[in-house]
Amino acid sequence: MSPALPFAGLAPECILDALESVGFRCDGGLLALNSYENRVWQIGIEDSAPLIVKFYRPGRWSDAQIAEEHAFVATMLEAELPVVAPLVIHGQTLFTHADPKTDSIFRFAVYPRQGGRAPEFCEPQVLQWMGRLMARIHLVGEREPFIHRETLDMQSFGIEPRDWLLANQTLPPELKSVWQSVADQALDGVCHCFSRAGQVQQLRLHGDCHVGNVLWTPGELDEQGESGKSGSPQGGPHFVDFDDARMGPAMQDLWMLLSGDAEDMGQQFRHVLTGYEMFREFDDRELHLIEALRTLRLLHHSAWLARRWDDPAFPAAFPWFATNRYWEERILELREQIARMQEPALIMSRNGFKR
Repeated sequence: MSPALPFAGLAPECILDALESVGFRCDGGLLALNSYENRVWQIGIEDSAPLIVKFYRPGRWSDAQIAEEHAFVATMLEAELPVVAPLVIHGQTLFTHADPKTDSIFRFAVYPRQGGRAPEFCEPQVLQWMGRLMARIHLVGEREPFIHRETLDMQSFGIEPRDWLLANQTLPPELKSVWQSVADQALDGVCHCFSRAGQVQQLRLHGDCHVGNVLWTPGELDEQGESGKSGSPQGGPHFVDFDDARMGPAMQDLWMLLSGDAEDMGQQFRHVLTGYEMFREFDDRELHLIEALRTLRLLHHSAWLARRWDDPAFPAAFPWFATNRYWEERILELREQIARMQEPALIMSRNGFKR
């Protein structure tokens, strides 16, 4: 199997055989779900609800890293948090399947199907609810560190992506020097933001808590604005896809709940914090990190697309990546981030925010 074609041997027959190898009888129904780093399928099961099977990208994670992810999610489930955890089958959550036709070996996990829609992060009640649950996730996350999984820091999310993009002839030649200059300035800004924040706590995070990784289901609200028992198939948010779980500051799981200008984000974060501090104290110094973390995400995402470009799924899903316009827009974004990181951080009181 070529590294550029990591899922070349993952034909429908192989997918069904993999699930049947761990004891399920498939009815032949297959539905590919949106996933690019991995491959995720909904599979029909005879006389039962469909299951979700995730095939991990070969070479991306070690077995130890996947085991830490699964253990983290299992601990949250034990704490009655609404996370979608892999099924434990014969005492295991990670399995391998060899395709005899191609000699490919795939690692996979099996999940229950969880329906839902994208949450409305503009609603105060939703933001407070998310704040409560993120605080509880972070209480679990701070119990112990990851040993094998990565840390979100300037080196891994900023410097390494920048250097890789410059070294691998990804950028259009006519834009390379401009992008490099802007990326360097942006990383200087990130460094200053982290310096202003000081030594903040590092804990286990979801790591990629954007709207696409939260599934919302309707339900009756209880006295705290939550629905049913946490961890049960009731209404409210359900957290999925902990692939990017890593060590980092709590703000990484919070800033992606925010949108709009500084005033909008301030009001939204007030609602998040109202819920968050019902369970866990928030370190105000992490407000310095919002725009720095956003900048690192922009750099990391560009490098991720470039590194995966030989996978046929990526040009099909992101055709605009291989255009000058894409890089021109990234240059403008980074310039905006440079300006934002030079502004004062949000000054917080528990009644509101201001610059």
